[in-house]
Amino acid sequence: MKILANDGIAQEGIDLLEKEGFEVKNTRVAEEQLANYINKNKIEGLLVRSATKVNKKLIDDCPGLKLIGRGGVGLDNIDVKYAESKGIQVFNTPEASSGSVAELVFAHLLNGVRYLHDSNRNMPLDGDSQFKQLKKSYAAGVELRGKTLGIVGFGRIGQATAKIALALGMEVLFTDHETKEATLSLSFFDGQSIDFTLKSSELKEVLANSDFVSLHVPAQDTYLIGKKELGLMKPGSGIINTSRGGVLDEVALVEALDSEHLAFAGLDVYESEPNPEIKILMNPKISLSPHIGGSTLEAQERIGIELAERVIKLLKK
Repeated sequence: MKILANDGIAQEGIDLLEKEGFEVKNTRVAEEQLANYINKNKIEGLLVRSATKVNKKLIDDCPGLKLIGRGGVGLDNIDVKYAESKGIQVFNTPEASSGSVAELVFAHLLNGVRYLHDSNRNMPLDGDSQFKQLKKSYAAGVELRGKTLGIVGFGRIGQATAKIALALGMEVLFTDHETKEATLSLSFFDGQSIDFTLKSSELKEVLANSDFVSLHVPAQDTYLIGKKELGLMKPGSGIINTSRGGVLDEVALVEALDSEHLAFAGLDVYESEPNPEIKILMNPKISLSPHIGGSTLEAQERIGIELAERVIKLLKK
């Protein structure tokens, strides 16, 4: 049986699949050529990440497909219901990258509260000639300990983010349509652990009472956080979006930053991805990364292994 990992897969996943007799093609096929490639090579399993779009037309054009696996959390690039209606099994790897995304949230948070994103731009330009001025400009940082983090969306990634916040000594508020209460267990290197029980609040309460807000929701039809919602946030607060572009109104965000209502933002995803707006890219108050939330070596290894195990389980029944 042949598997196409169109957006790549870790070697550990390839090794697992090949050990079970699968032939793995770890290549990148352009979407306009994908159906032809799948049919010509008699591919039965298609593995993707966020780059490849698996729509109704591709599904119709590839009657030999038996499964579609998505490395990562979201499934918004796959027409899941239509695929399943055609007897194709669809799955993702929701747990494998949660810790990596959560750590990126705090990379952006720490960038924001200590101005690292801006100082990393200016130090190479003026560090030798304006060192004292720059030191003064960036001397008003704040600590995360003792502050409140509001988490919008409390699935696996939201909960992983909450654990880091709690470990740093932060208070955590969250809002979620489905989860009303959650008990989180923080495990430490020496085997000790401690449990925290958190209860959900309304979105407006989370926004109004948090020093920083982190978004962890699936793709939305309309903005979840727009001008009104940003206006509810504390003056001088910050917001991080590592979920999906289009969840946060970027025009309203820039206005809130320019008016100094918000102190900073951190973005890993963008409305016009993969071509973020220049006003976003050039804003000195925004910490930027190119949609790399789950892109750590450890997460890629876990994703590869989990994809392989699911393929083996589903196709070798």
